[in-house]
Amino acid sequence: MYLYHFGIRELPFTLTPNTSYFYGLPSHRQALEVLLTALKSGEGFIKVTGEVGTGKTLLCRKLLNELPDHFVAAYIPNPYLSPSELRRAVASELNVVLSEDADQQEFTQRIQKKIIEYNQVHKGVVLIVDEAQALPLESLEALRLFTNLETESRKLLQVVLFGQPELDEKLSLPQLRQFKQRITFTYQLDVMDEDQTFHYVKHRMTVAGYRGADAFSRRHCKLLYKASRGTPRIVNVLCHKSLMLAYGEGGNIIDRKHIKMAIADTDSTYSMGSLWPWLGLLLLTTAIAAVSYYWHFGLNWRAWL
Repeated sequence: MYLYHFGIRELPFTLTPNTSYFYGLPSHRQALEVLLTALKSGEGFIKVTGEVGTGKTLLCRKLLNELPDHFVAAYIPNPYLSPSELRRAVASELNVVLSEDADQQEFTQRIQKKIIEYNQVHKGVVLIVDEAQALPLESLEALRLFTNLETESRKLLQVVLFGQPELDEKLSLPQLRQFKQRITFTYQLDVMDEDQTFHYVKHRMTVAGYRGADAFSRRHCKLLYKASRGTPRIVNVLCHKSLMLAYGEGGNIIDRKHIKMAIADTDSTYSMGSLWPWLGLLLLTTAIAAVSYYWHFGLNWRAWL
């Protein structure tokens, strides 16, 4: 790929939630502060929502890394689970063994025993659920019942939900009104503005090891912002493709045409006027083919020598 070409150690714009690339956008910093404050105060349910691609999973991983030592975390990344499957997932995360035909009563008893053991050594238990909008209604009700475990002063089990806006729609259903009433802290993630987009891109290039002048200028980032509307995931896709295009042409500088072609080749971008979608795809395909030919020819040439 383009690593050595641009003098970087690793790909800076992958879509995996790598916490070493956590930039600390104002929205993310505030959300993290709200989460940590709510957990320390012993609140039962805490909710963070945001549109697709705004960094919820990255924030979720960051929270797991930042939890104080007196917390024990149970993490459920894929919550499309029945109540029974959810109970088993939580039990597994907390190292609680259930029988094959365990019901709600057995689960409650064994989980309560484990949580009380943690409480006796001054440790709190927090259940963190990512993509919570995928939880079936029956599983949300089972989750509510988990939090009935409490002392006179605080909940023994705290729950943090990360989800898309569809989670709010689901919680507005009449049958979930008891669940909704238990959510005491909530936060909604924002997208980036134009200036934040520039610093976000620069930060990721720097973390990856880039040491040259700004690979993506403010003019470039203005284009990126307009096409992505400040959504970090879309910015990542566009930057990755732009670097590929520049590398495919053998250039060391990102040009506006590279960004425009990346935009035209990406379905999730917002309208930028009269860009031809097929032109971006053609240029990207040509660049990839050129890179493949270079590697194949270069390796064969070296072997012949």
